[in-house]
Amino acid sequence: MNLPDFMSYSNKFTNSEFLEKISRIAKRAGAKLVYAALILYYTLQSKEISVKDKAIIIGALGYLISPLDVIPDAIPIAGLGDDLAVLIFVLNKIWGNVSDEVKEKAKEKLNKWFDEDEIKEIDTLFDKED
Repeated sequence: MNLPDFMSYSNKFTNSEFLEKISRIAKRAGAKLVYAALILYYTLQSKEISVKDKAIIIGALGYLISPLDVIPDAIPIAGLGDDLAVLIFVLNKIWGNVSDEVKEKAKEKLNKWFDEDEIKEIDTLFDKED
């Protein structure tokens, strides 16, 4: 799968639009996508992250909240697959800079939207999708 130029979506990202979309699609998207998005969102707020990394995070989160996707979100199952691919791609690039505090904050937020069994999905965050 070829990833889109997600940097072209950076102008779509705003804090309020991100939070609104993620809360609206949480159950349909699954814990893995939501956790990846939350990790990027909370990492973006960190003073420890470089401007370059912030730029790619903003691009990825902008792609997530944009209504214009390679695969429209309304298509069941596949619709959010491209969003997850972009988030995982960026997360792999910045993972070494993600603090334990950010990971914990994201898990705490997941607990509000998902049950324990659903949260187990995040254990396979970097596993290749079938």
